[in-house]
Amino acid sequence: MSFDVTHLEVPVPQVDELFIAWWEATRDHQFLVQRCTKCNGTQHYPRAICTGCGSTDALCFISATGNGTLYSFSEVLRPAHPSLRAPYVVALVRIEEGPLVLTQIVGAASNDLQCDQRVYLKWLSLDDGRALPVFTITSEFDEYSHFRTHNGG
Repeated sequence: MSFDVTHLEVPVPQVDELFIAWWEATRDHQFLVQRCTKCNGTQHYPRAICTGCGSTDALCFISATGNGTLYSFSEVLRPAHPSLRAPYVVALVRIEEGPLVLTQIVGAASNDLQCDQRVYLKWLSLDDGRALPVFTITSEFDEYSHFRTHNGG
């Protein structure tokens, strides 16, 4: 599969209050998940409420390895945004810390993937210094390293 993200423009993700710390951590290629200090549950994406116990005052961010296993995936043939070039693989990855993460698999065709396969976190740089977490099936993968972003959509 040929998927060159080095010349791909994507919309700049908008940041709200819940996501500020998460997005800032991506500048250092740090993958954060939320942990609840009451029930010890973990969750991703950031939320104002614990999905395990409903607590609103016990959530904190912790660093995650980001490595995990492929839970489910689908090859996208019609891109969700004009800047994305199909085909590409959208996936749910269960990271080692527990949560499922909706992401993209890069550097592998869908016929190279299978559920429960080991995957590894990689980062795609955005022009503003932040980065997008994506996954690949090899820990040595570093071919794709940069997204160009644009404002608007």
